[in-house]
Amino acid sequence: YISLDTGSNGDTNHNNNTYQQLQQQATMSVSQGSDIPLLAGGYISLDTVKAQTETKLRRTKIICTIGPACWDVPQLETLIEAGMNVARFNFSHGDHAGHGAVLERVRQAALNKQRNVAILLDTKGPEIRSGFFADGAKKIDLQKGATIVLTSDYHFKGNAQKLACSYAALATSVQSGQQILVADGSLVLTVLATDEAAGEVSCRIENNASIGERKNMNLPGVEVDLPTFTEKDVNDIVNFGIKNKVDFIAASFVRKASDVTNLRQLLSEHGGQDIKIICKIENQEGMNNYDAILQATDGIMVARGDLGMEIPPQKVFLAQKLMIREANLAGKPVITATQMLESMIQNPRPTRAECSDVANAVLDGTDCVMLSGETANGPYFEQAVRVMARTCCEAENSRNYSALFMAVRTSILARFGRMSATESLASSAVKTAIDVNASLIVVLSESGKTARYVAKFQPGCPVVCLTPSEIVARQAGGYFRSVHAYKVDSLNDEASLIDETKIEAVRVGVAQPGDLMVIVSGMLYGKTSNNQVRVEGIGALPDGASEGGLKRLVSFVYQADE
Repeated sequence: YISLDTGSNGDTNHNNNTYQQLQQQATMSVSQGSDIPLLAGGYISLDTVKAQTETKLRRTKIICTIGPACWDVPQLETLIEAGMNVARFNFSHGDHAGHGAVLERVRQAALNKQRNVAILLDTKGPEIRSGFFADGAKKIDLQKGATIVLTSDYHFKGNAQKLACSYAALATSVQSGQQILVADGSLVLTVLATDEAAGEVSCRIENNASIGERKNMNLPGVEVDLPTFTEKDVNDIVNFGIKNKVDFIAASFVRKASDVTNLRQLLSEHGGQDIKIICKIENQEGMNNYDAILQATDGIMVARGDLGMEIPPQKVFLAQKLMIREANLAGKPVITATQMLESMIQNPRPTRAECSDVANAVLDGTDCVMLSGETANGPYFEQAVRVMARTCCEAENSRNYSALFMAVRTSILARFGRMSATESLASSAVKTAIDVNASLIVVLSESGKTARYVAKFQPGCPVVCLTPSEIVARQAGGYFRSVHAYKVDSLNDEASLIDETKIEAVRVGVAQPGDLMVIVSGMLYGKTSNNQVRVEGIGALPDGASEGGLKRLVSFVYQADE
């Protein structure tokens, strides 16, 4: 029932819907599988609450921001063992030399642990900041009810009466009555008057605050006239990201589909066409253009920090659910980020509300969850990843995947009227796995596209993607839900690859002799007619197979909790 207009007039009354309409809408919901509305928690019992957390087959992927707290090889190995799938490099901080040294250590740790860890470059993006202070002051104290003038002359040295702002078009962008948020909302200003000729805005201070220099500023509801990719962003993408073969670019403050087109062109022109684009939706303009952005991008990040500054905070959960659902229907991976376990920067245990936040993101349908300062700056980085992994698993294990598959399939057909050939193949594979109670689904894919479509239908069993491409293995294992990727030499000898996969599945306890597996062959080595789904049995481990046969292992099994 959530749309971009939800709550715009405060009306939450759905009583005008007929019972038949409710039935139809319930079937179209990704989170429901019944033809009548269901109460939440129908698959949770007391035994579910009391059972030990099963962490072996986590489906949701975890992105960890790398920082001083965890950037040495032993610490990075700990993060990998705890469940890190993607290492995030935040280019709001640091330089190329520093990031390059850390990148080498991340790749060394991944090699040591024989895991495919993907690399995500998160751009700084455009920003609006307050200016510097006069007389060498480090802070200024502002009093509630007082008036302060904001000037677009960024050379002006400010004080408690007048403060510089880096946004040149400030006076022409805001109107009387609008709010301006400073320093992550710790200072709230209300616009009283604008002087376009002088480039100044008079504001009322709404709360007592003490702020430092160069604090971030947000203009809720304003479509700012700033380039999506700054000169620094372009330099970071071309001279670090492409040069060092990162797997993902997380583009900050994407506002329209042309931003994605321009970034893809930049990547292609400099040899980075294999890098996947993740659009961070952080403002109202991005929300307004979300459908077009989703169609153009490879993935979405629900960046709730700045989004919570740009739209009312009580609306953020609605925006999250809307964006995740639409991404699920489009088959585009989606990441939920910001303050998920924020208290663990300082504390070894999260709050109950934080665990609920992570779990609800999983239940909403997120493919990945992200940690920021929890891993970059906090001493409890390992505990944060383990808590997040356990919470994801608890949420995943409370779902009915047969009902979920039917809900996804029904929603796609209701929205689009048909599926593509690859979608239909993937849907058939997941349905077959449900029908025969398969222990796993194996996808042979050069590009990873078939594996993405299988993940779209949210299977309850693990998905193994066999690919000859290292970057596809890192990307598929990094942000496709349920997918574990293996780099293989070639897909030509399919029979041998399937046999090796069976050995590995039995060896690590994902399958037992006598279980079934579903095999999906996508468009392999130029043979477009090779699409097929079939079922094979899994036999006992042959002699001498105790070590498994697959190369570049991304284990089915994450480190079990002690």
